[in-house]
Amino acid sequence: MSARPAAGGAPQRRKGADARRAAEDSAAQADLDRIWAHIEARAPEHDFDPTLSRVARVFEILGAPQHSFRSIHLTGTNGKTSTARMTERLVREHGLRTGLFTSPHLTSVTERIQIDGEPISAQGFVDTWNDVYPYIQIVDGELQASGQSQLSFFEVLTVVAFAAFADAPVDVAVVEVGMGGEWDSTNVIDAEVAVVTPVALDHERWLGHTVGEIARVKAGIIKEGATVVSAEQTDEAAEVLAAASAARHARLLREGEELAVVERTVAVGGQQLTLRTAGAVYQDVYLPLFGEHQAHNALLALAAGEALLTGGRALDGAVVEAAFGGATSPGRLEVVRSSPTVVVDAAHNPAGAEALVAALDEAFAFTRLVGVVGVLGDKDAEGVLAALEPVLAEVVVTQSSSPRSTPPDELAEVARDVFGEDRVHVADQLSEALQIAVDLAEAGDETGVGTGTGVLVTGSVIMAADARILLGRG
Repeated sequence: MSARPAAGGAPQRRKGADARRAAEDSAAQADLDRIWAHIEARAPEHDFDPTLSRVARVFEILGAPQHSFRSIHLTGTNGKTSTARMTERLVREHGLRTGLFTSPHLTSVTERIQIDGEPISAQGFVDTWNDVYPYIQIVDGELQASGQSQLSFFEVLTVVAFAAFADAPVDVAVVEVGMGGEWDSTNVIDAEVAVVTPVALDHERWLGHTVGEIARVKAGIIKEGATVVSAEQTDEAAEVLAAASAARHARLLREGEELAVVERTVAVGGQQLTLRTAGAVYQDVYLPLFGEHQAHNALLALAAGEALLTGGRALDGAVVEAAFGGATSPGRLEVVRSSPTVVVDAAHNPAGAEALVAALDEAFAFTRLVGVVGVLGDKDAEGVLAALEPVLAEVVVTQSSSPRSTPPDELAEVARDVFGEDRVHVADQLSEALQIAVDLAEAGDETGVGTGTGVLVTGSVIMAADARILLGRG
């Protein structure tokens, strides 16, 4: 007679397996935290040498993993991350394995590196880091021997991302520049498609003090024979992009010429679109994102997808609808709480704030909106606050967790010039600022059920990220 397993053996084995997985996950997270601390200690994203040669040396000794997949490269001033996410979703819906590299992240560095629509796991990040770190050390040593600083924060993240994509392996990577384009670390790829979202003044210290100068740096991602997909631009930026495209024999597709948002209507939870590209007119495309700017981002994503997937011919309409119907963009006009409604948005410059205001007017019926605003020190705080002023009854200025955040007292001085003394409140911490804003919003709620009242948290990606974490969305 054979022995029977004891009753409950299977559940106990499952519990044991679950416990082992939890322990492994915890160990991987501890390793990730250690690695992240090391990466953060390097020169930050906003302090770097404008050159490709340093990171190119790492890829040279790694065996050029960045050339093992096809790629779409995105630059511009606003809308890059949302456009990148929609582009990746469209490519993935066509059955291709995708990589997505965006920045910055909202909660965890793993969000920056996604494979098939999911952030790389903690263990996956750790394993990739362990693979590439010896080569990073070699180049660090070479740089220091020649009197240069070690590889920067963003340079090593780019190495990890492209190595992870090669190891997966992915078929197509959708890559957002960190800053600029020409000398950005990501520009080691030979992208078949270059996407340029609207170019405006931002990062002037590094990119230039006119839109034309900034556009020239961003045009550096255009490769010989590529397809360029451009948002509607100022005349100055458009001329630069046209000249760069012609010089590199690249096909240029421009919003307002070959591309257009033909029709757009507000729908529950988003908007309904008709989009015209060089390949077709796509009707009744539902996009679950708010704001006219997201419709234009979707147009760029669609044109980029056509260029990569079919060489510019029409895509299957049902596949396009499925892709855009599943689009997400965390931290962009995202509702994170109700009663009162709390919306977070990553707008960090005047152009982004203007797009945010237009979307608020269209998608939300606020009768009283209170702002919580924190702006990084190198940004145009007055321009951001001036764009927000018409829609905010009052504003609470504060700071994010970033060491680059403008101190609240300094930001308050700027805010008082824009809003007047009586409409400005100051809080040293975001948690305090949120409570003040909620109280101010509810003080104007005549019905007591939160109808028409809301709080908007904005000013930087990090402000949006911090608020999401505080309100349980991180």
